[in-house]
Amino acid sequence: MNTSGHGDKGLRLIPFRGLRYVPERVGSLSAVTSPPYDVVVRPDGLHHLESADPYNIVRLILPQAATPGARHRRAAVTLGQWLSEGVLAPDPEPALYVYEQRKGDLLQRGIIGALALSPPADGIVLPHEDVMPDVVEDRAALLRTTAANLEPLLLTYRGGSEATAGTPGVVERTLRRDPLLTTTTDDGFSHRLWSVTDPGDLAEISGDLAHHQALIADGHHRWATYLRLNDEHRAAGSAGPWGYGLVLLIDTARYPLQVRAIHRLLHRLPVDRALAALTGAFRVRTIEGPLPHALDALAEATATGNAFLLAGDGRFHLADRPDPALLARTVRTDRPAAWRELDATVLHATLLDHLWGIPDDPEHIAYIHDTQAAIAQAERHGGTAVLLHPVREDVVRDLARQGVTMPRKSTSFGPKPATGLVLRSLELG
Repeated sequence: MNTSGHGDKGLRLIPFRGLRYVPERVGSLSAVTSPPYDVVVRPDGLHHLESADPYNIVRLILPQAATPGARHRRAAVTLGQWLSEGVLAPDPEPALYVYEQRKGDLLQRGIIGALALSPPADGIVLPHEDVMPDVVEDRAALLRTTAANLEPLLLTYRGGSEATAGTPGVVERTLRRDPLLTTTTDDGFSHRLWSVTDPGDLAEISGDLAHHQALIADGHHRWATYLRLNDEHRAAGSAGPWGYGLVLLIDTARYPLQVRAIHRLLHRLPVDRALAALTGAFRVRTIEGPLPHALDALAEATATGNAFLLAGDGRFHLADRPDPALLARTVRTDRPAAWRELDATVLHATLLDHLWGIPDDPEHIAYIHDTQAAIAQAERHGGTAVLLHPVREDVVRDLARQGVTMPRKSTSFGPKPATGLVLRSLELG
């Protein structure tokens, strides 16, 4: 996504004093990390992380208490305690951070920094999904109360795969030094982090990124939170440190991301009722397991049209070939064809809104990244898991360039950064 000519209207990433765990004060770095807050499968995953180490970062990103206000205050108190106890400590000087993730043949490297939110980022940072207002409000309240960016959102841009100067050059030179930290998390990914403080290196990165725009790969709710709080503080007189947000920026020309689907768990809709409502609207077939075979059948069906895999009763049910007249009645027509044909569009407009009549709120729908977890929870609680096939990355980018947002939680780009390796305090700037 090179946008030469943006000049100073491109990406502006500044150094910050990262808050990091002091290794001597925790059991291990892997035991205090977590997936991003919206990937943690609750309650099982939450309990697992809480029991891994008393200082696990999940106590900050998903604090537990009776009310939202109490949760946010608990996170702020916990953060203050960890700082005073020396569990977390700021780095001695502002830095950008080179971050590496590796698992087998999969390698991802990028730059973590504080991204300028002003002037308005329209056309510079491109969202591709809608957000849920209640989630934005909750994350904004957490950020206000803790005065910290607890985890970076994931941005991508298209640099040059053969480039040896600019940001790629700085990254390659930095890799020759010893990292600040090295750890391997439970998912098998190894993580390494380096700081970049040399003024020449920082200027090289700044000059390079000024000619690029970025796509939000993961973290639309955090991005909306950043913008909201930036606006609040600008209206009060000055945004200051609130005019920047913590991001991980990946050059996908060098390190392509994987795109996966995010599945829906319908808490109150048993599979038999879900299937009955599809009669005459979709073709429905039972697909014999195991799961990989069922997912292959889903992939084959989505090659020619909209298709969904329903699970929760111990079997898999493929719903495809929707009635064209039904789609014409239920899917809005004021969007591009690529948007109207998205599985997520049809799922929300035709299935959830029209055939099933399910409100899109946490009481009725959970968004789950892990396929096995979605199925297990549906079977355990008598609900329905709706499994989707991933959207192609070129479709996501084309819609984002047109300013068209996809239905919320349409995609899952990865690998995602581990939460807890570096935080940003708004009080430190």
